[in-house]
Amino acid sequence: MITIKDKEFQPFINADTIQDRLLKLGTEITRDYLDKTPLLIGILNGSFMFLSDLVKYISCPIEVSFIRVASYHGTTSTGEVQSILGLNTELKGRHVIIVEDIVDTGLSMKKILEELGTMLPESISVVTLLLKPEALKHPIDCKYVGFEIPNKFVVGYGLDYDGLGRNLPEIYQLK
Repeated sequence: MITIKDKEFQPFINADTIQDRLLKLGTEITRDYLDKTPLLIGILNGSFMFLSDLVKYISCPIEVSFIRVASYHGTTSTGEVQSILGLNTELKGRHVIIVEDIVDTGLSMKKILEELGTMLPESISVVTLLLKPEALKHPIDCKYVGFEIPNKFVVGYGLDYDGLGRNLPEIYQLK
């Protein structure tokens, strides 16, 4: 059990289990993009640990870039998506893989997919560490999913509670 600010969290997914799953995801991505040099676009801030570890398991040539969006305050989604930091890379004709820490309501991902789609990439796929099917308000096709989880708030491994807890090597669930 750990405490972050005013909330208690219990262990949920340990570090070894995360790394085992990333190896499988990296192998799948390598197989699917072997001769395509995809551009992986990490969604900041939450995906930084996931993306950093995931690329270690991808054996084909890749490029990496980042964008930043926000739709959370505390433990709940605000329902508003704000693009904070834009993308400076040409996407036309490229194979793009969006790397997200968690897809829950689908609101942020829907907006990202719409915006990136206007840049005419050859293809867009989504890889997410965590997916909350029960929370989806917009259907999102996540080609690569680390773990499907229940609709409970989680922290650690890049995910935060009011900016804290991102540095934890495992994932904790709100008690």
